[in-house]
Amino acid sequence: MSSVPEPWLRGPIPGVHPLLTPLLYAFQHAREDLEHHAGPLTDVQVWARPYDLGSVGFHLMHIAGSTDRLISYLEGRDLTPEQMAFLAAEEERGQQSAAELLAAIDGVFKRSEAVVRAIEPAVLSEARWVGRKRLPTTVIGLLTHTAEHTLRHVGQAISAAKLIRALTD
Repeated sequence: MSSVPEPWLRGPIPGVHPLLTPLLYAFQHAREDLEHHAGPLTDVQVWARPYDLGSVGFHLMHIAGSTDRLISYLEGRDLTPEQMAFLAAEEERGQQSAAELLAAIDGVFKRSEAVVRAIEPAVLSEARWVGRKRLPTTVIGLLTHTAEHTLRHVGQAISAAKLIRALTD
């Protein structure tokens, strides 16, 4: 175990309102945990599906894609055709390595962090919508769900990585 405390125990993030920091903490925690658990996997291990569970690769792709989509909704935008194509491809076995998938997540997180840092706390209760059905939510609802959803899939990726290593090492 690392002697470094989890991101939320490292103090405030300079220049970021405290109500916006949980998502930034979640992204940092995700980066660190995924690098530790998924980074060392071989390409075969990344895409293995023991017991028909989701592969580590699926969870990594889904973290990148879902974060990108949720941030679009946060900004009040509809999804692009490229985002819809990425969503459709998440279920397919990819060819990317763990390093490539982790780099994609980092890129999405960096773009998302810039959006979050620019949010004024006064807009947290503003209405937003999600999906083609335009289901109602708020800015803070999207921030909360993005953090929760990211960490849920991080946990699933970690469990899958541990199982894969146990079965193949």
